[in-house]
This record gives sequence, C-alpha cells and structure tokens, in this order.
Amino acid sequence: MRTRRAPGAHDEPALTDARRFEAFGRVMAALASEAEFIESCRDLTWWPGADHNWHISWRDGPYASEVAAILAGHVRDPARDAGLVTVVGSGTPSRAVLDVMGVRFELLAVDPLGRSRAGQRPGFWRLAEALDTSRSTNARRPWEELLGG
Repeated sequence: MRTRRAPGAHDEPALTDARRFEAFGRVMAALASEAEFIESCRDLTWWPGADHNWHISWRDGPYASEVAAILAGHVRDPARDAGLVTVVGSGTPSRAVLDVMGVRFELLAVDPLGRSRAGQRPGFWRLAEALDTSRSTNARRPWEELLGG
C-alpha cells in the first residue's frame, strides 16, 4: 500500500531513528573489536531506552568508565578524523553516560572487576590461548573436533 504525505511533512523521525541505529552499530562494532572486553564480560545485553537512547549492560569485566574511554578512542568519523563520542559527566566504575552522534548511551557495569583484574581472574578463558597452536598437546582441540581433523 502506498501512502501519500502531506506537502509540508518532513522526515525528522526517520532521520532520528537512522542516526540512533547508526550510532548503536558504531558502538557495537567498537566493542566487538575489543577482544579483551568481549572475553571478560558475561551477560552483555542492550536495549533501546526512552527518548531515543540506548542502554548497554554487562556483568564482570571492565569498569563502565574504562569502556567509555575505549569507545571515545574507537568511534571516529573517518571523513573528518574526529571522534564522535562525548563523555557526559564523570564516569564511575559501575555507570557512565556517553553522547555518540547525538544519541545518549548509558553504560552499566554490574559487579565490575576492572580491566587489570579481569585478566588475572582464575579460570579466565581466553580465546587467544585456546587458538594458540604453538603449544602442542595430545588432546584434540575444539576446532579439530568440529572440523573432523
């Protein structure tokens, strides 16, 4: 079905939603590029909030202020070589607020350990260690099981 628009109508809500999802995509891409962050967090969740903002929450892992610093360094505009993140206020270990491309992000760390302590936690599983082929063992590696090798 086709709908007709009024002659004076504008596309501001659509542009707001587009900017909101573009900012979210940039933030998630920056977080995905940080293997230490992804490996140290449990229960990483996100949801849209009221007033076109986003909430990102995780358990364990780095402090919210550390994640805000990561995002401030990684989310950039390549055309202008400028950062797209503004840290709003001072972040705490459990909470930080960012402005990314005009979209508000609220970061919430539940029981954070900090980046330095997360890597030292006993039983901390690291993807890099699991994929290290320089150490030979008699046991088959997980990817060998999957690939039948």
